[in-house]
This record gives sequence, C-alpha cells and structure tokens, in this order.
Amino acid sequence: MSSRREITTLLVRWRDGDSSALDALVPIVYGELRGLARSQLRHERRDHTLQATALVNELFLRLAGGGVPDWQNRAHFFGIAARVMRQVLVAHARRHLAQKRGGGDASAAVDAFQLPHAEGIDLHALDMALEVLAAHDPDQARIVELRFFGGYTIKETAAIVRRSPATVSREWELARMWLYRELRQGAA
Repeated sequence: MSSRREITTLLVRWRDGDSSALDALVPIVYGELRGLARSQLRHERRDHTLQATALVNELFLRLAGGGVPDWQNRAHFFGIAARVMRQVLVAHARRHLAQKRGGGDASAAVDAFQLPHAEGIDLHALDMALEVLAAHDPDQARIVELRFFGGYTIKETAAIVRRSPATVSREWELARMWLYRELRQGAA
C-alpha cells in the first residue's frame, strides 16, 4: 500500500474511532510534520523558544484532545496541520507580546511577508490581517495559510484546495498584495 493511501486509510480509521490508527499514523507522518514545523519556524525571530518537535507535539495534543475532523485524505490532514500550527505559533506570539506589554513590530511583518522564508514576522499582526482577509475572501486566506504557514508549493496548494495551479498562483499574488497593503497601513 502506498504511503498516501496508507495515510488516508489510517485517517479514516482514526476519524471512525479507532485510536490505534493514530498510533500507527504518527510514525508515518512525523517526519513530514517536523519539516512543516521547521518551515513555519523559519518565519519566527531568531531567539524563538519553540522548537519544531514541540510544535509537532502541540499539534498532536490539539488533534487528539478535540473532536476528530472528518478527514478526507492526506492533503486535508496536512492542510489542517498547517492551520493548527499557525494557531499554536500565533498563541505563542501573543503570550510573548503580553510579556513584553504590547511589544511587537508590524513593520517587520510588512517587510518579511515579501520573502518566501522570512524571519522576524509579527505573527500577531499577520494573523489579524488574515482574519480580515478571510472575511472578504476565505479562499485567498486559505491559500496564504497553506503557502506561507504550510510551506506548500503552488502545485501542492492547488491539489489541496482543488483549483488549478494558475488560479492558485493568481489568488496567491492578489492575497499577498492585499496583505502587504493591510500590514503596511497597520504599521503606519
């Protein structure tokens, strides 16, 4: 059985209440999830205290602790994983900002958002802007989430959202321009 098919089968079994499926799934997807976590952590400041392993562990705690989503396939799982990791990082950033009593630099998000793997992004400002974008265009927000936070290519993102790569590329560029403008206005 191929890895993709095996992952989908295990996800369906897990969704249907087979807790042993989660135990079998973890070693199969762990390496790819660590890569996804490392990709997301590249956007963080250099002195960030959260490591890729801790981010993946937090992901599984959240997935195992809540209701199990209606998994469709491997791509759906990794899309949700990217979203949950984003939520973990944003919560971590909010705690860090609270400790600094309102610190944070939205201009870092504006400058860094143009780069594929930028460091020092203000995730709180980006998350707020993404929420506004999601209210206007949920598809564009999802594409940004997958590309920026998930580290997926245009082709991989197109497969996850079930749109053509050309459409995803166009929506990605529009969303990036909108977010750049939104973050720049917020920084001003």
